Amino acid sequence: MNEILLQGGRILDPAAKRDVRGDLLLKGGKISAGKPSQGALVVKVDGLVVTPGLIDPHVHLREPGQSAKETIATGTAAAVAGGFTSVIAMPNTSPVADGPNTIAWMRQRAKETGVANVFPTGAISLGQKGEALAPIGALRQAGVVAITDDGHCIQSAELMRRALEYARMFDLPVLDHCEDKTLSAGGVMNEGKWSRILGLPGWPGIAEEVIVARNALLAELTGARVICQHLSSAGSVRILKEARSRGVRIDGEASPHHLALTEERVEGYDANFKMNPPLRTEADARAIREAVADGTIRFLATDHAPHCSYEKEVEFDEAPFGVVGLETALGVYLTELVHRQRMSLTDVVAKMTQIPSDYFGLGRGTLQEGAPADVTVIDPERKWTVKKGEFRSRSRNTPFEGRELKGRAVFTIVGGEIRHDLDGRAPKK
Repeated sequence: MNEILLQGGRILDPAAKRDVRGDLLLKGGKISAGKPSQGALVVKVDGLVVTPGLIDPHVHLREPGQSAKETIATGTAAAVAGGFTSVIAMPNTSPVADGPNTIAWMRQRAKETGVANVFPTGAISLGQKGEALAPIGALRQAGVVAITDDGHCIQSAELMRRALEYARMFDLPVLDHCEDKTLSAGGVMNEGKWSRILGLPGWPGIAEEVIVARNALLAELTGARVICQHLSSAGSVRILKEARSRGVRIDGEASPHHLALTEERVEGYDANFKMNPPLRTEADARAIREAVADGTIRFLATDHAPHCSYEKEVEFDEAPFGVVGLETALGVYLTELVHRQRMSLTDVVAKMTQIPSDYFGLGRGTLQEGAPADVTVIDPERKWTVKKGEFRSRSRNTPFEGRELKGRAVFTIVGGEIRHDLDGRAPKK
């Protein structure tokens, strides 16, 4: 579609400090300040919020090698259904994305089959084994926007230090799944009252906190940029806040399940409530929400981790960790943060657009003239019930099945092309 006029919406662009009612013109794949031509496609968005396309900094697309769980095609279809126009893809594929060839394949595959922008990350270590560094410079040249061994925390402090030193040379952020394996060993849910009641091995918060503290010290030593992924513990928030107050270049990331759900949901042994790190206490969830609201945690992600149904339909402690989130994250964040009056809509949108775009250098996250025409139209008042049978993702492992949420993406445009139209708003030509 060459020219689209979004008419009558609330245009909310935190990057430009713009919040007005009006029209937005998309022309030639860019945001335009000009006037629409007679042939422009007019889409009425009265009563809706028009924002820059949402950006998810933590997604598992599973391709190459695990296409039974998800593919770039199905994962990006789920993304646009959830309002995301750009996703940052983790490297724990098969083979692991630890070299330029795999990165090149992923980028080409995304061009051929994806309906959202895909920005790959590369592994920190070869094979994500935590033994030897991957070729970080070559990965940078291949186009990665960060390095991470997500799902496989670097256990060696010495190797992590070297990774941060190299990453700083190439101005690459380092994303870390924070888990001391000697402390979490064998754990499948939060260590505490409920693990004792249910007879399941515990994964204590201290296993996360030890690595967050290590990363803060190493970030301070090296000057590198670090994001501690999917934080779950109040102790981690405390460490992060202290380090950031001293100017250390360390950030935190939150995921929907860790701020909206707590450990007692595991009571029925439903493996759709099994994720890593695990759901923790209400005090932990409250600390995560407060850290997002006060800016200690700057990134809102999904940690979209699809698995086949048969993998989750086993004993709880045998099932894989991870839940899907692309199609529910916006609803959860709006419900928990905006509608419960913990944050303004503007601040939530900034965390899902401007902040990740600027941090990772994506050149998006704004509706200013000349920017890529990536746009999300949100109905913040829409109530809807999560039904996993309607997902576009290939997988169904959601912890939010049957939950009523308030707020949903109804229209998603990527590069000036309509990729999601929930209500059929675009007139047919």
